[in-house]
Amino acid sequence: MINAYEYFKNHPKFNKLVGNDFLFVEYKCPLNIEEYQLWIENHLITYVISGKKDWITSKKTHKLTAGDTLFVRKGVYTTKQYLESDYCVMLFFINDKFIKRFISENPYFKRSLNHKKEHNQIFEITTNDIFKTLIESIFQYLNQGVEIPKELVEIKFKELLFNIVLNSNNKELLFFFNSISQNTKSHIENMMNENFQYDLKIAEFAKLCGKSLSSFKREFKESFNTTPSRWLINKRLEHSKMLLLGTNLTISQVGYECGFKNNSHFIQAFKKKVKITPNRFRILKKEA
Repeated sequence: MINAYEYFKNHPKFNKLVGNDFLFVEYKCPLNIEEYQLWIENHLITYVISGKKDWITSKKTHKLTAGDTLFVRKGVYTTKQYLESDYCVMLFFINDKFIKRFISENPYFKRSLNHKKEHNQIFEITTNDIFKTLIESIFQYLNQGVEIPKELVEIKFKELLFNIVLNSNNKELLFFFNSISQNTKSHIENMMNENFQYDLKIAEFAKLCGKSLSSFKREFKESFNTTPSRWLINKRLEHSKMLLLGTNLTISQVGYECGFKNNSHFIQAFKKKVKITPNRFRILKKEA
């Protein structure tokens, strides 16, 4: 599973503008890739120039065509490419630090929060003609072939955010921007609950939470009184019980859906925790 942000940032072939807390990329997807899974350590605004693509979460499939725009929170996703048409897109990666600074510099956009509210993983963005004109201007900067000052790139990025949050149809995204400054435990817990079923390394979960590995482990232990590794095993096993009893998935499929590396690892972890195999657990519970 690739880290899309690192991939685009470091690959020399992509036309891009790089800042300290943001990244613009023009991306033309090759037609030979139909469906793949990726993770992103920074949030993403994606604007479709041409073609079609699906962004898939556990709750919803977002179907994109030319002119559509999404805000995709950092996390793990499956995307589906439609091979009959070329897919060209503008990607705008942005980190928590930039969003926090944007909100703090513009008190008009501060909102009272319900900290129990769950935010969408993907927000569909309503745009207007000004937004599209702005995209075109950024596209022109990308293609003029000279180095652009980071200060100008940052101005363009802020202008993009202003356009989005000033549109009342995007108020849920503005609430999410405000929520980024919420307490550490809530942020880490939300990120882990949304992505525990994916086979990521602890260091990659740390990146999703915007922490160094050592800080992530320390803050996780302080908040949850256990290590990330133990928490992940327990969370995945609890999820596996639900799938074993509530679906007709095979044992290996259940293990895969819960983030275990392979079937033997899943069975071994399940037996250690529950004292019986997943298959035996399913049989006994259905007989009860």
